[in-house]
Amino acid sequence: MTQNLMMNDSAQSDTPVSLQEHPWISLETALDVEAWMDLQHRELQQALGDKPTTGQGICLTLLHGGELYLHTNSDGDVLLDLTEDAQWVAPVLMAVTRSSPPKGQVWGLPGHVLIQLILGLNTLVASSRLVLRHQYKGARVA
Repeated sequence: MTQNLMMNDSAQSDTPVSLQEHPWISLETALDVEAWMDLQHRELQQALGDKPTTGQGICLTLLHGGELYLHTNSDGDVLLDLTEDAQWVAPVLMAVTRSSPPKGQVWGLPGHVLIQLILGLNTLVASSRLVLRHQYKGARVA
């Protein structure tokens, strides 16, 4: 698999450093989601190597516009950062995670909602890509 990195000159830039984008393949069951998450985790670890980073995770490009950046921290909590064009998906996020919208832009969710989150977004995702660095607006990434 060819890894096509987008170069980023500044560690403080809002421009994410990403890997190649892949068309979304429908995930029908919790087992499908777990297998997909395991593959994403292994590929991310391979891409990161020994380089310490923060903000690594996955970017989901949504069918109706916008992007959703997803990161899990060392405690297993989930951070979601929606681009302005992706705000339309907030009601779906509230429904599938049974949570209220954040006061800011970044959603902080408990890790146990990750499978429901991916299953709930499944039909709304156009593509995904791994992200080696993303600045979560208004949140510290552990």
